[in-house]
Amino acid sequence: MERPEPEEREDLLAGRQPVMEALKSGRAINKLVVAKGAREGSIREILGMARDRGIPITELERTVLDREVRHHQGIIAHVAPVAYVEVEEILEKAKAKGEPPFVLLLDGLEDPHNIGALLRTAEGAGAHGVIIPKRRGGAITSTVAKASAGAVEYVPIARVTNLVQTVGQLKKAGLWIIGSAMDAPRPYFRQDFRGPVGLIVGSEGKGISPLLREHCDHLVSIPMGGKVDSLNASVAGALLMYERVRQLQEGVKAPQ
Repeated sequence: MERPEPEEREDLLAGRQPVMEALKSGRAINKLVVAKGAREGSIREILGMARDRGIPITELERTVLDREVRHHQGIIAHVAPVAYVEVEEILEKAKAKGEPPFVLLLDGLEDPHNIGALLRTAEGAGAHGVIIPKRRGGAITSTVAKASAGAVEYVPIARVTNLVQTVGQLKKAGLWIIGSAMDAPRPYFRQDFRGPVGLIVGSEGKGISPLLREHCDHLVSIPMGGKVDSLNASVAGALLMYERVRQLQEGVKAPQ
């Protein structure tokens, strides 16, 4: 009989890199649980940092950790749930930096690995924040945190009730809303990403919801030359985010 999969929880971080980044960022950690005998490599450094901060450490059999979460690499942190921010705080962050706001919106993505990978890319590409829906989307669970390689500790995340209303709010704040759509006639490399931008990435298969699509100022596509008609959502999002990085660094407008 197969063991049931552990339930996804928002109060756990699993894996060495996510726990290390949580410690570095100063996130509230209630306790660490480490597998018996796990003292090699980065775990030794993690335990040293935890002791310096007075964080309780419990040592348990690895099978106990297996029941809590998958792929824990011998260490789990019991943390305060992710501190979601308000959309206004994301915009204020951009203003404080003197930069045009750049916000990533995720519509309908439920795969925690895709969400985590997009958070990681958003942080690396200089996004001021990420917006996810309370419905038609996944929460920031331990699997998401692990897939983000610690980016959840650094990129502000807002969780909103209505993405359409949030898009309206972003528009009022001066952002152009750009959505990714397979059937859009304009390829992404012909879109100007340099100003204040809200970039929407939809789920694989369904893409951006029809109502949200109607509220986009621009729709862009990623040309496909093979037999597969679309890219993984996290790969597509990465291409679009780093097109913005390229345009900003080169100081050029995309050719029309």
